[in-house]
Amino acid sequence: MFRAMQVVLRGEGRRAAAGGFAGHCGYSTASGSQRLAGKVAVITGAASGIGKATAAEFVRNGAKVVLADVQDDLGRALAADSASYTRCDVTDEAQVAAAVDLAVARHGKLDIMLNNAGIVGSLARPELGALDLADFDAVMAINTRGVMAGVKHAARVMAPRRSGSSICTASIAGVLGQMTAHPYSVSKAAVVGLVRSVAGELARSGVRVNAISPYYILTPLVLRILEEWHPEASGEEHRRIVESDINEMEGVVLEVEDIAKAALYLASDDSKYVNGHNLVVDGGFTVGKALNMPAPAQ
Repeated sequence: MFRAMQVVLRGEGRRAAAGGFAGHCGYSTASGSQRLAGKVAVITGAASGIGKATAAEFVRNGAKVVLADVQDDLGRALAADSASYTRCDVTDEAQVAAAVDLAVARHGKLDIMLNNAGIVGSLARPELGALDLADFDAVMAINTRGVMAGVKHAARVMAPRRSGSSICTASIAGVLGQMTAHPYSVSKAAVVGLVRSVAGELARSGVRVNAISPYYILTPLVLRILEEWHPEASGEEHRRIVESDINEMEGVVLEVEDIAKAALYLASDDSKYVNGHNLVVDGGFTVGKALNMPAPAQ
């Protein structure tokens, strides 16, 4: 029954506690392969969860990073001396454009745009006839329109340089139906469609556009969902649901750092010919659905 659990791939990761990395605010540059040395990145939704982990991974690999979010206190604390922070509500195209322009003004260019900001919307799952279109519009405004704004304005500064990588955070909810409530599922399917729509056009300008679709990740927001839907269960039981009950791979737990590494690949020159791709990080879930059929007679 947990397969259809509504989930958003945001929030704080299990190992990415608030208050920065390496025991202090800001990002550590002490290790890393420097695969992004000399590159400049903007990350929306960068103050927590996947965005936070990816910012840390990018900085460790030599990138100059602009964190863009609406969580001002978290964003400023994380930026410290190793990154920049700017307030960015992705429903406002002008703020998205300003985040891109800040990166160019401060660092002279933009190489990487991670369009990561997103919301899950209402936790209720009414039948289609009772769908709240105001909630639908709010989710689409951030999860889809906000991503389009990011891709658009990144292309504006990347295309003249004939180089760049836009990465869009999608979800397995955009690959399979009935994984979450309609607004979130539709918004993430639209992100995958967006990537397919623009990748060919931008390729002729040397700009790549790809998506990442993660599986369930244990974040405080997912735990909040579990607490609301299963208040009788303990915190450890909630953790077991994500890490064991619905986990596709025995002995392996998906974490935000794993998605950060996928983003690092798509941001780096290692993926120089990967374009229009949806990188699904799900342990094989979306290719291994079992039929819900009665067991054969003995």
